[in-house]
Amino acid sequence: MMMQHSHLLEQLLAGEFICEVTDSQGFRHLQDEQQREAIDQYLRPLNRRLASNAEGSVWFLAWRELTPALREQLPQQFKDTLDSLIPMLKLLQLIQETIGHEMAARIENNPSLREQLHVLAQTRFFQSQSDDVAGQLKQVFDRLRGNGYVYQPHKDRHHYIVTGKIDYLIDLTRFIREEENIYIEEELPPSQEDLLA
Repeated sequence: MMMQHSHLLEQLLAGEFICEVTDSQGFRHLQDEQQREAIDQYLRPLNRRLASNAEGSVWFLAWRELTPALREQLPQQFKDTLDSLIPMLKLLQLIQETIGHEMAARIENNPSLREQLHVLAQTRFFQSQSDDVAGQLKQVFDRLRGNGYVYQPHKDRHHYIVTGKIDYLIDLTRFIREEENIYIEEELPPSQEDLLA
């Protein structure tokens, strides 16, 4: 019975996020409640359970019960998540500012965007040592791909598809802000009004 789920279980136990982009067959498999229950039963002795975001666009494993040892690991996991969260939000802002243009050319020709990319690329999450836009963008997208936030269907092209892990990150941000009343502080660039004042 579990043999039919083995590939999916291996992915989940490795910490991967399953969505339509990363594994469309596995994602469709998880849409079936009976299949989810069978996987959940298998995971029970491992103190794990299937979890998804509210929209059901991404599936991942969560702990069934937080033991004292697991609770000790939470601060580091939370820090790791926050280390990726703020750079991710800044990247999404940068992408929004370049929509409709070839990203590298738009950034290269705009000193403000070039500076934003430079600061972003040197964060602990992206760790770029490059000084040029192309090298910084390569490092940023390599890290996004390596951490499961984007999928690159053709390795020879710079075309990326956002995965459901971004949905998870957005939901986590909402949870932190709304449920826990914790505000993620980030240094925002001054607005044009602030510069003129």
